[in-house]
Amino acid sequence: MRIARAGWFVMARGLIGAAAGLLLSRWPEFHAGGLAVAAVGLAFALFSLYFFRDPERPLPEDLTRIYSPGDGVVLSVDQEGMGTELTVRIFLSIFNVHLQRAPCSGTIVDAVYERGSFRAAMKPEARGNERCVLTIMPEGRQRPLVVQQIAGWIARRIECWVGEGDRVRAGERYGIIRFGSQVAVTLPADSRCLVSPGDRVFAGMTPIAQWTG
Repeated sequence: MRIARAGWFVMARGLIGAAAGLLLSRWPEFHAGGLAVAAVGLAFALFSLYFFRDPERPLPEDLTRIYSPGDGVVLSVDQEGMGTELTVRIFLSIFNVHLQRAPCSGTIVDAVYERGSFRAAMKPEARGNERCVLTIMPEGRQRPLVVQQIAGWIARRIECWVGEGDRVRAGERYGIIRFGSQVAVTLPADSRCLVSPGDRVFAGMTPIAQWTG
């Protein structure tokens, strides 16, 4: 099983804790407590192994579509603010794969990290949470697409591996959010949404919109 690079350090901390607990358990007066520490450390390491899994997925070949940037469940499809474009919000639970994949092929024209709150990622209040915002100019298009990695109540660490000027291909890995979180895609006006709230989607595999032009 492939593990995301961000997961190795987290998993190592659990294994170190387990090893420390086993050493502690060698003293009779600390035997029970040491075993408990070892069990917690091992459980954390195994959960990290599961959480940071990074399944191999073929890159999508149909570039007439826009793909989900994350695994999870569609929370909402709405016009937000003063704009007419639709924003698709997707909730990633702690049981979902947490790597993000590019929703379309194109060039990153802007990459901004915005500080904010850490509300529960499935709540409307999460729209003010800490986030990383990428603006992508899709290949052969005149209107940009905006994709956001949004931290949650548990997730307090966002990693984005691309920046302004980088080219991405639909389905390529570009970042990770640690533990429960949200991703959002603001669709260009020349696209048609294909998903509804409650739909389950998979990063780089599930089309969430279709180009209309």
